[in-house]
Amino acid sequence: MSDIAITRADAAPARRSRLSRARLRSAWLLLTPMLVVLALVAGWPLLRTIWFGFTDANLSDLSATQFIGLENYYAVYDGEAYGLIVDPTWWNAVWNTLWFTFVSVSLETLLGLIVALVLNAQFRGRALVRAAVLIPWAIPTIVSAKMWGWMLHDQFGVLNDILMGIGLISQPVAWTADPDTAMWAVVMVDVWKTTPFMALLILAGLQMLPSDCYEAARVDGIHPVRVFFRVTLPLIRPAIMVAVIFRALDALRIFDLIYVLTSNSSDTMSMSVYARQQLVDFQEVGYGSAASTLLFLVIAALTIMTITLGKVRLSGEPR
Repeated sequence: MSDIAITRADAAPARRSRLSRARLRSAWLLLTPMLVVLALVAGWPLLRTIWFGFTDANLSDLSATQFIGLENYYAVYDGEAYGLIVDPTWWNAVWNTLWFTFVSVSLETLLGLIVALVLNAQFRGRALVRAAVLIPWAIPTIVSAKMWGWMLHDQFGVLNDILMGIGLISQPVAWTADPDTAMWAVVMVDVWKTTPFMALLILAGLQMLPSDCYEAARVDGIHPVRVFFRVTLPLIRPAIMVAVIFRALDALRIFDLIYVLTSNSSDTMSMSVYARQQLVDFQEVGYGSAASTLLFLVIAALTIMTITLGKVRLSGEPR
C-alpha cells in the first residue's frame, strides 16, 4: 500500500512538470508573432538609427553615406572640439527635458493622488464625475495644445483677459513666448491633460485595498490622516511607482506639446525637438540619429534607475 502511495506521489510532480512545459510552449507559441512584429516595427528602426549615428548621412543624398565612427558624438578638428558631447544646445535640451519631466510628473502624481482619493469616496454622481475628469486625457495632444495656445495668446487669449479682469496682472503676458513663463506654460498644459491618467492608475490601486484594515482602524478610533500615511500610502506605493514610470517615460520623450506651443524655441527645446530639428530642418540624419540614440540611452538609464531605486517588481510576483 505504501509503495503505491509513493508511486502516485512521484507521478504527480511529473504530470505537473509535463503540464508546465506544455503551458510554456503554448505561451511562447502565442508570443512569437508579437515578438516578430515588435522586432520589425521597433527593433529594426532602432538599430538603423543607432547605425546612422555613426555615419555622416545627410537627407539630401543618403547614398553617399560614409562611416565616421564617433565623430557625431565627439571629434577634434584643428584643436577645436565638435559633436553632441560638447554641444551646449544639446545639453540645454537635456536640461529642459529633465526639468520638465521632474516638475510635471511630480505635480501630476500629487494632483492625481488627490483626485483618486476623491473619486474613491462614496458620493452621489461619482460615476459622472469620474467620466468628466477623464475628458482632458481623452483629447488628442495636438488638439489640446492648439486650444491652450489660443487661450494663452498674449493678444486675444482668454487667460490674460481673466487675470486682468480680476487684477492679478496689469498688462497681457506672452505666456508661450516669454522665456520666464514658456516652460511653466508647457508644464501647466501637460499637468492639465495628464493628471487624469495618473488618477486613473492610482484609483485602480485604491480599489484593490482590503477593507478589513480600515474597519479595524475605525473601530480603534485612529485618525483618517494617520490611516492614510500608515496604511493607504504604503499599500498603493507599487501602483504609484508604476504610474510614475509610465508618465516619466512619456514625459522624457515630450515633443508634440512643446513643438505646438513654442516651436523650436531654445528656452523650451527638449531632446526630441532637438533631434527633429537636426533630422528635418538641417537634414543632418547622422547627427540627428546620434541625438536620438543618446535620447534612447538617457530614457533607458533613468527607467532602470527608477525601477531599481523604487524596488518595482514588474513581473507581478510576490516578494
